[in-house]
Amino acid sequence: MSWQPYVDGNLVGSGKIGNAAIYGLDGGQWAASRGFALSPEEFHEIKAGFDDPAVLLAGGVHVAGTKYLAIEVDATRVHGKRGAAGVLAEKTKKAVVIGVYNENTQPGEANKVVGGVVDYLRSAGF
Repeated sequence: MSWQPYVDGNLVGSGKIGNAAIYGLDGGQWAASRGFALSPEEFHEIKAGFDDPAVLLAGGVHVAGTKYLAIEVDATRVHGKRGAAGVLAEKTKKAVVIGVYNENTQPGEANKVVGGVVDYLRSAGF
C-alpha cells in the first residue's frame, strides 16, 4: 500500500495541515511531507503518551524539533498547541497519523482532516 497519497492529498492537500506524517507503531516512517520527520525520541515520546498521558502533559509534545504544550492526551489522541498553531497525533491499530497546523487553521478544522484519515485507516483495519 502506498501511504504518500494520504499525506500529500488527504492531509497536506486539504490546505488545513501544513506538515504531516504516518508512522507505524514500531516507529518506522511510512510517509511524510517533504523535509518533515520526527526523531526516534519524539516518536517514542508520543507513543508513550498514549499509554501514560502524564508523560506529555508534564513535558510537552515534541514534533520535528518544535515543542508544543500538551492540551489533550488520551489512549488514541494527542493535541498540542504552540500559540495558535498546533499538532495532532492519532493512533490506530497499526499506525500513528501526525498533522501540524498553523495559526491560520482552526483546531477543529485540523482535527476534522486528521480524524478523517484516521477513521478511514481504522475502517480498513489499520
